[in-house]
Amino acid sequence: MTWLEEGWRHVWLPYAQMQTAPLPMPVARTQGARIILEDGRELIDGIASWWTACHGYNHPHISEAVAKQLEAMPHVMFGGLAHEPAYRLSTRLAALMPGDLNRVFFTDSGSVAVEVAIKIAVQSRLNQGVRGRTKILAFSGGYHGDTIGTMAICDPEEGMHSLFTGLLPENPVVPLPKDAASVASFEAFLEREHKNLAAIIVEPLVQGAGGMVFHGPEVLQRLRAAADHYGLTLIFDEIFTGFGRTGTMFAFEQARVVPDIVTLSKALTGGTSPLAATIATDRLFETFLSDSPMTALMHGPTYMAHALGCAAANAALDLFETEPRLTQAAAISAQLARELEPCRSLPGVKDVRVMGAIGVVQMHNIKDPPGLRQKLLKEGVWIRPFRDIVYLTPALTITPEELSRLTGAMQTVLAKE
Repeated sequence: MTWLEEGWRHVWLPYAQMQTAPLPMPVARTQGARIILEDGRELIDGIASWWTACHGYNHPHISEAVAKQLEAMPHVMFGGLAHEPAYRLSTRLAALMPGDLNRVFFTDSGSVAVEVAIKIAVQSRLNQGVRGRTKILAFSGGYHGDTIGTMAICDPEEGMHSLFTGLLPENPVVPLPKDAASVASFEAFLEREHKNLAAIIVEPLVQGAGGMVFHGPEVLQRLRAAADHYGLTLIFDEIFTGFGRTGTMFAFEQARVVPDIVTLSKALTGGTSPLAATIATDRLFETFLSDSPMTALMHGPTYMAHALGCAAANAALDLFETEPRLTQAAAISAQLARELEPCRSLPGVKDVRVMGAIGVVQMHNIKDPPGLRQKLLKEGVWIRPFRDIVYLTPALTITPEELSRLTGAMQTVLAKE
């Protein structure tokens, strides 16, 4: 295939050692929960393109909205100009948030949304004359992005970013306060170091790229209480967990706590277009208001509030209002729990766990993740094992039959490992 072979000499792939990586599979089109390859094969997508395609691929309502917006105006700069899709989307997102989470800052990727959250947390204190509180408290197993700022709040022992030690700003990373020992350690750390901290950041309920590690709502309640006690900004990174993935529209709803900042991306547009949002409270927003331009939030991506992305996001929100996505997530959760449970007895399996539309089989060790992926491909499914897990995060619109194909493929392949 000419375009693939010629382009291979120039493209740089993500998370891949290009010297040994095989040619990627050329995709012709997508539909629903399926990826159709150039050679005609159809794969059932078990991970919804890194968790983005929550409504399935090519949903006609989103496609129609994007086509209509493309004809009218694909993009216009957000500095000094306004367009209806972004302003309507900000109003709708604020309405979905609890408390006074009312101010929406649009960016074009999840990593940048987190960068903006960090800047808001730190600058809000600087604007109030508070100096020295510049560190962000993060947690072991956490992942928040691949930019310089977000790498600095990922788990430094996780491996992907350890190479950059010395370049990255140093931020404290501690175990999540989940049991008596980690709670005591967490509380002792805060008592000792809180005067250096601006914020706490966490992926609520599920640490995604850290290995799909779950924790309970009580952890989020504990973090809220600690942030209140020490005057810290609490950031919930819902880039993976938001939009029904954990069974509720947003993961933090299960803890009944209100963060100070929420970051969103991935499923925000239903996997159609890059777009992200950082949503902050009115209280934080007001610390940026003054007669001085120096207190303004000096950030503005060129494609901020991209009109096509905002149109897609508005259409994606329509679908949560008009189609039974959370009911579908509950059905997926029950089916995953039922059909993945037999994997628990397989040799090499360490754990099986399910939360919402997330199903995880954790192995004691995966020696060859790319090789395991190839074996799954032969079963007609697209699943990407990483670290020590094989996981499913399918479209919320996947059919029971398609989901059974995914779980069945996992059982068949893992039984031979």
